[in-house]
Amino acid sequence: MINAIAIDDEPLALTVIRSLCDRSESINLQKTFTQPTEALKHLRKFPVDLIFCDIQMPAMTGINLVKSLQKNTMVIFTTAFSEYAVVSYELNAVDYLLKPINQKRFTQAINKAQEYFDYINKKDADTEKNIFIRADFSLVKIPLGDILYIEGLADYLKIYIKDRKTIVARMSMKDMMEKLQSADFIRVHRSFILPFSRIEAVRGTTIFIGDKEFPVGRTYAEDFFNRYSS
Repeated sequence: MINAIAIDDEPLALTVIRSLCDRSESINLQKTFTQPTEALKHLRKFPVDLIFCDIQMPAMTGINLVKSLQKNTMVIFTTAFSEYAVVSYELNAVDYLLKPINQKRFTQAINKAQEYFDYINKKDADTEKNIFIRADFSLVKIPLGDILYIEGLADYLKIYIKDRKTIVARMSMKDMMEKLQSADFIRVHRSFILPFSRIEAVRGTTIFIGDKEFPVGRTYAEDFFNRYSS
């Protein structure tokens, strides 16, 4: 069960969130607040797993409130203004719900929160078979076994996935390697991370996966060939 609170300066909006949470078996909405400062006082004594937070509030913006939270506190922003989507992405929000919030969209957000909650708490053995990437203004779950290859482009990555659209995420290759934490992945070039299980052939310094060819960079050659030949 995910323990949560909701913060919104409009009581009616809190009533809607309360109603939606009551229909969910995953969420225990402990309290609601119309004053952000009161919510912060409460959180210092009673931390929660998830916060539903409006963005435009007179006493304190939801943005400033979220910046002061503990790192692992999940946040779902609730707002009537779509222009804050980019801000929510930068603040690592689990999801971003536009008012009026319907049940289907709320359930999607809760499912994302539940999957991420299980992931960070390692409550499910399958969590080690997946990673979560922030893209499209929310968290995206990617099974490790479905990754075809990863391409680095300056400050961005393109993650090519079996039978799914390519995901573009703002992160470095180094950060991606740390997130993968899997012996099946190796960086073979400054621009490519590959899964060993999908390598079909290696000729000279060229790797073949399906109809794709990948160069082995000089910096990464020794590590690759040591691992590939072992």
